[in-house]
Amino acid sequence: MKNLPVRMARWSAVHPWRGIVGWFVFVVLCLGVGITVGTNPATTEDFRIGEAGRGEAIAAEGGLQQRPVEHVLITAKPGTGKLDIAAADSVAADVAARMAKLPEVLSVADPVRSEDDKAVRVTVTMKGPELEGKKHVDPLIEQTAAVQKANPGLRVEETGSPSISKGVDKLRGDDLSRTEVIALPVTLITLLLVFSSVAMALVPLLLALSSIVAAVGLSMVASHIFPDAGVGTNVILLIGLAVGVDYTLFYLKREREERARAGGKLSPQAVVELAAATSGRAVVLSGLAVAVSSATLYLADDVIFSSIATGAILVTLVAVVSSLTVLPALLASMGMRAERRAERRAAKGLAPKKQKTHKTGPGRLTAAVLRPVAKHPVATLTVTVVGLLALAAPILNLKLTDMGRETHSRSIVAMQVYDRLNEAYPDLKSMHQVMVRADADRSPEVTAALRELAADVKDDPRLSGTSRLSTSPDKRISMLQLQVPHYVSSDEAQSSLKDIRNKYVPETVGQVRGAQTAVTGDVARYTDYPTHQEQKLPLIIGALLLVTFVMTVWAFRSVVLGLVGIVLNLLSAAASLGILVMVFQHTWAEGLVDFTSTGSIGSRVPLFLFVILFGLSMDYQVFVISRIREAALRGVPTRKAVIEGIGSSAGVVTSAAVVMVTVFASFAALHLIEMKQIGFSLAVAVLLDAFVIRMLVLPSMMLLLGEANWWPSRGVRRARRSTEQSPRRLESVG
Repeated sequence: MKNLPVRMARWSAVHPWRGIVGWFVFVVLCLGVGITVGTNPATTEDFRIGEAGRGEAIAAEGGLQQRPVEHVLITAKPGTGKLDIAAADSVAADVAARMAKLPEVLSVADPVRSEDDKAVRVTVTMKGPELEGKKHVDPLIEQTAAVQKANPGLRVEETGSPSISKGVDKLRGDDLSRTEVIALPVTLITLLLVFSSVAMALVPLLLALSSIVAAVGLSMVASHIFPDAGVGTNVILLIGLAVGVDYTLFYLKREREERARAGGKLSPQAVVELAAATSGRAVVLSGLAVAVSSATLYLADDVIFSSIATGAILVTLVAVVSSLTVLPALLASMGMRAERRAERRAAKGLAPKKQKTHKTGPGRLTAAVLRPVAKHPVATLTVTVVGLLALAAPILNLKLTDMGRETHSRSIVAMQVYDRLNEAYPDLKSMHQVMVRADADRSPEVTAALRELAADVKDDPRLSGTSRLSTSPDKRISMLQLQVPHYVSSDEAQSSLKDIRNKYVPETVGQVRGAQTAVTGDVARYTDYPTHQEQKLPLIIGALLLVTFVMTVWAFRSVVLGLVGIVLNLLSAAASLGILVMVFQHTWAEGLVDFTSTGSIGSRVPLFLFVILFGLSMDYQVFVISRIREAALRGVPTRKAVIEGIGSSAGVVTSAAVVMVTVFASFAALHLIEMKQIGFSLAVAVLLDAFVIRMLVLPSMMLLLGEANWWPSRGVRRARRSTEQSPRRLESVG
């Protein structure tokens, strides 16, 4: 009763109002400091990966980097017949004149007619870095809207990276608001069913939300070390609501059990200490497991994953702190209030209010599931493992891609215009940029080689035949831009990139002595990012397996349980990923889950799934095995301890799983395909982990392993000998 969780709980229980006020001061302070220092957003440089990233760096060195570009498209209104070219040219001139006056605009290109004279476009290049265009695009959109209003007979609309990014951000914000509307009420209803008390149900939700607020503030501070890629808040909300409610739920359920077992003979403070001595330790271990697992994402060497890791670590650790500080204070305060109410009733001569009894054993459904597991562990283990492996089989056909711009929802107006623009001007769909760095005196040789390359590919049907050669003012950096009339995900775009990198560049500019080359552009970015993730995946999975093993061995002093933890996590993660592939790489579930299949999985999804699932599954692992080990340390035979421990923890694990699935499933309703895949895969993973792994596979394995579960720890063996010797001593004394 002297470990840190107990000491913290004891202080909070003895000084409840200090603990409660101190917590909310901490939350306000975190948010206040975060707002004061502000968020440090990731820059274009932070996103550079692979050869494409190297090419972008060369381009930036020569001032040839990509800029934020908007296109104003002028077409005939639907149902009005052929476009009046003269009117369209006049409108294009008006657009160009208006745009040129804006301080956000760097240059305006001459209007361009489509080949079929059905459209006219004006291309506007904005000032500043590519990623910052969305912050300054509003004045351009306003001018386009003004021109449209002045020319109601034509359709004047705007699209481009800045306006699409702005639309995506708005859609993501709207979606997240909807997830809160769905997740919070369902979570509250679940907690009401668990506790049958509004006050007790509100406690986990309020603590989770306050932990999220504190973590958001801390993430702003952390962004000055790990730049924010724009996903940190999403991750904090996703993980924070799940673990925040989970940890509080574990603690509350144990406090209720201890209170029921004490039968009113212990003070509220003493009951809280007993809960802290058991569930408090489990919460700390679980939180550390999630944090350390999330930290493996830093190995991905990717600003997006670094941002995800930072958000997950911060919100998890804050949730742990809330469970060890303000939660004991709240429970002690509520217990003392209940005592005072009982005293007032007694003073008035009223009978004590009947207390609800709380079952600590398995429920009817849990008992029904565990009976065949106890009788036939070999058959149960065989059937469930074979089933999970069958669900994992689609992984063999896993196809990872970066979710390019064309995958965004068409509910975004700029994406509708994007489709019409690409139909009228197919050469704008994507492009290659061949970058060359060489000494200035070799500029003529480099220019000649790039022109030779352009001539070699001019008749390539995969390219449009359109090229543009640019050179930096100091003549050291040269760029050849080749337009590709195909989307970046198409076979034509992919194969053309491969040939340019492996054939055309080596045969031309690759022959220039001392020249450094790199091929970047839309297609290269799309290709290199998934390749980078695939290369990092084995390293991160290896680190995760090591973390799972070390954390389990440290928690339970058992190498065997460490190996069991690895096997269980691999099974649940593989099965979840297999189901994800089965659903999202095909079209049969499009109507069911409301998406349009890209025939692939987002390159970030498997890494995110493995890391977060490994961390979250440790919640259940630690909590369930802790209950089993407690029974074993009391001298209960391992077989009985397994059934007893799983039965007594099943209710809280099920409740926690329902909350997690609700949170994750609400993310599966998002419009953004990658977020939808992440939410869906995590919801499936938690369902499998809580109801198949913990209820069927884990007890089967532990029943078959028997006493070997605890090897090489001697604690259980000592407890067993002590229990066996106690009756002998009593018999001897008698």
